[in-house]
Amino acid sequence: MTVKKGDFTNLLLKWHKKENFRAMPWKGEKNPYRIWLSEVILQQTRVEQGWAYYEKFITTFPTIEDLARAPDQKVFKCWEGLGYYSRCRNLIATARKIADDYGGKFPADYETILALKGIGPYTAAAIASFAFNLPHAVVDGNVLRVLSRYTGDATPIDSTAGKKKYTALAGQLLDKEQPGTYNQAIMDFGAMICRPQNPLCTTCIQRDRCQAYGSERVGELPIKEKVLHKKRRWFYYFMVETPDGQVYIRRREKGDIWADLFELVGWESKEPVYPEDILKGDLAARVFGTQSLTVRYISKVYRQELTHQSIQGQFFTIHLKKPLTSLKDYLLVDKKKLSDYPFPKFINAWLLDPTPAQSLF
Repeated sequence: MTVKKGDFTNLLLKWHKKENFRAMPWKGEKNPYRIWLSEVILQQTRVEQGWAYYEKFITTFPTIEDLARAPDQKVFKCWEGLGYYSRCRNLIATARKIADDYGGKFPADYETILALKGIGPYTAAAIASFAFNLPHAVVDGNVLRVLSRYTGDATPIDSTAGKKKYTALAGQLLDKEQPGTYNQAIMDFGAMICRPQNPLCTTCIQRDRCQAYGSERVGELPIKEKVLHKKRRWFYYFMVETPDGQVYIRRREKGDIWADLFELVGWESKEPVYPEDILKGDLAARVFGTQSLTVRYISKVYRQELTHQSIQGQFFTIHLKKPLTSLKDYLLVDKKKLSDYPFPKFINAWLLDPTPAQSLF
């Protein structure tokens, strides 16, 4: 359908001015570094969770130079628990590029911003419009949902045709005199009014012209064509402690989940395994050899749901009589200093609350 820009845009801006009281610490921010930080943190992260991380980052790294010159481990520790750690690696790389190539000053044009690592069209449009008042429309999940419902368009939002169509429409509806204000308005409108579940249609300022509302198809739109199939993985980890209170950890390699984060001595299985079978199997023999060891605890089953993977597993607490010689690529660190290292949420869930399911004293 044809959308009258004045109808939609004017009503949206009216709602934003009079009724949009959504509070966020970065709202109205003009500093491109802070805008960039907030947008990267909010990729795949809810605002409620990202808020505290944003404040921690701007306190720990007040400027892009501070972030660029920080050790990787310190940045990852700040990011710990947010997941999707490729975002953190891109954050570090881009901060260093801006510090080295642009003298610590964030680029002020859309194309240069878009060329930075980890920044796609949505993030580039957000930075360009919020920080520099450039006329680029943001297109995120909230915007796609609003436009699909308002137009009554069933073109899948995750299809090539859908992305092209909705991006073009978003650009047409953008208020080019105040693009930052408009972009903030439509994102907040999608988050607060045109919500994925239980949208507030009866009080919506756009309802009289909303095609989905008029045809009672709000619950059907937007459409997605891709069906997500999750991979299931099982991880079994050992807290291997030496007589002097040290434990073995190592940094995970790139090319898989949790890259650059630390882990305990571990083993992955394609299917669930009984703890007794793990202790009697090849892994235990390969790691511990014939050394006498004491298994103190076996944890309950822990779970973590990622976008494309379902993780389950257990943890074992093991005390040794002497250090191992078979773990060449592991570090020995004081158990009391484990909190200095960034671990995946799955491991941290146990480290912060190592309640055993079985005690084997």
